[in-house]
Amino acid sequence: MLTKLRRTYEEYPKQFWLVAFGVLLSSAGSSLIWPFQLIYISKTLTLPISAVATLISISSATGLIASLMGGTIADKLGRKPIMFAAQAAHGLAYLLMSQARSYIGFAIPMTIMGAAMPFYSIGSDAMMADLIPSEKRTSAFAILRMINNAGIAIGPAIGGLIVAQSYSLAFYLAAGGMIAYSLLLLTSARETLQHHSTPSISPKKETLGGYGQVFGNRSFMAFVMTVTIGMIGPLMMWILLAVYINRYYGVPEYLYSWMPVTNALMCVFVQYPVTMFTRRLPAKNAITLGMFIYALGVGSVALMTNFWGFWLSMVIMSFGELILVPTGSKYVADIAPENLRGRYMSIYWLTWGVARAAAPMVGGYLHDAIAPQAIWWGGLAIGLASTLGLFLLSQRPENPPAANAPT
Repeated sequence: MLTKLRRTYEEYPKQFWLVAFGVLLSSAGSSLIWPFQLIYISKTLTLPISAVATLISISSATGLIASLMGGTIADKLGRKPIMFAAQAAHGLAYLLMSQARSYIGFAIPMTIMGAAMPFYSIGSDAMMADLIPSEKRTSAFAILRMINNAGIAIGPAIGGLIVAQSYSLAFYLAAGGMIAYSLLLLTSARETLQHHSTPSISPKKETLGGYGQVFGNRSFMAFVMTVTIGMIGPLMMWILLAVYINRYYGVPEYLYSWMPVTNALMCVFVQYPVTMFTRRLPAKNAITLGMFIYALGVGSVALMTNFWGFWLSMVIMSFGELILVPTGSKYVADIAPENLRGRYMSIYWLTWGVARAAAPMVGGYLHDAIAPQAIWWGGLAIGLASTLGLFLLSQRPENPPAANAPT
């Protein structure tokens, strides 16, 4: 066992493990509070679910803008600056949220978080694509997810106990984890972006901040739009499930905390065997399968009435996550030209930003206009539609990666 661990450690560069340690630090800190964030805001503001959920939409709208900016920054200035700034800003947002008592008071830190999350993801994914060769990327992204979720397994279990006594303390500890990682990046990480000398190009080729080539890849854009639709369902589950089961079924925070802990433990202990299976499949086929299981997990919530039922829904959904997320990142890294990786990752992360912005609005509307359970039936329908779209895309021949082009 030790020999296998040593071999795995030696297989990847030291900076990969530096980032992995930072991910563990920040995820353990932030997960002390984020599973209970909407519960805290809902109780503080005494507003309905649909009104509280608009804060997520505001955060996500900011994230959409940040995603487009982040790709250009990562490709022009480097991966390290954007990762450092994102982690430091995220820590500041938690400190501001600990003092918030009004809708605007919560909207400001939520907006900061909305920008920070895609900034970090774009920079980190681009850095990993720089460091790791294609044949090892699926495993590398899976390892980072395992380590991230090891932190998440620790955080909510402790956080559920902390928030029962003091939400403020949980916010301070979360901020500490994010800021500590930002300092680790600042002092110890090296920049991985390689600046190549390229001939000057006309303004026409530099249109849309260098995104013209990305938007011109129709196969990739169809993939992004289809995944975006499908991710609305699981993100509704992550955003609204805690409030839903607390309000309608009396499941307290400390019990709900075991659901993200379960998800995290699955990512730690089940991710590797799942990755060993999915790496044998064409990437688009694996992503299609992951979306289908995502949809089943979300839809199953409508049938559940107690903690163990909701826990089972989380388990099902988590299998979809284990299949889709690392495979999606690897797929995008493989098809992106080296000097456009940041921008390709930027557009890919718009998937999550758009879905995260739409999820609370869609879920809030279904809840208010139809019935609470309609959230989950709607998520099932959306996920199945995306699954069909991904299946049809998987039948098309894959375009070869474009050659590097000047930016």
